[in-house]
Amino acid sequence: MNTSSTLVLLPGLDGTDVFFRPLVTMLPRSIRSLVVCYPQSGPNGYDYLLSIVRRAVAELPEFYVLGSSFSGPLAVMLAATEPQKVRGIILSATFLRSPRQKLNRLKFAAVGPVIWAVRATRRIPVWTLRSREDPLRRAKAETWSRVSAHCLAARVRAILDVDVREILRTCAKPVLCVVFEQDEAVPRSSADEILLHCPSTQLVTLPGDHLAMFADPGRLTHEIVRFIRDGDSA
Repeated sequence: MNTSSTLVLLPGLDGTDVFFRPLVTMLPRSIRSLVVCYPQSGPNGYDYLLSIVRRAVAELPEFYVLGSSFSGPLAVMLAATEPQKVRGIILSATFLRSPRQKLNRLKFAAVGPVIWAVRATRRIPVWTLRSREDPLRRAKAETWSRVSAHCLAARVRAILDVDVREILRTCAKPVLCVVFEQDEAVPRSSADEILLHCPSTQLVTLPGDHLAMFADPGRLTHEIVRFIRDGDSA
């Protein structure tokens, strides 16, 4: 594997490096990582965030990109706008368009107060069933403190509008699609859509839920290393 291999990591809805930390720690020294965190203000739509990501990678001659959950479409868009730099795309627990099409008509509800209420409700099991020292509880607490409900609402609205199916269809880069067996946030149909529009995609199914990348990073790290090794060899 080339010593210069670089992996650019694009985060999920929280837009932080928090849930990437265990994975980054497990990457071998032969893979340098760059996590692009998103701003906590501004429009936070995909086109806006693409400009942020492109500035972050401006000095990199080439790299692989991993788009997790919310950032899958961004990874595809980046490959289309930086074809000379992107060597391969890793799509982890993600989608090409809204994974819940039936919710698109509820876009009006994607506002700060509603998102805050949803977050508060989803925190209850974590706060009641896990100790204060539990890594997942601490990670979610950090994202709660760093990311506002208004910011999350903007990104949820972006998901409801995004569609990069045609962009992926014309993509000539190697693609690895990783799905998790117990993922309730992004259905398997989203992976099927990726395969439909890019039949050469490598599909890997791993155990775990939507946050398995954080709870059990070893399996995903293995697939990432293999994908980059194969890409460098080619």
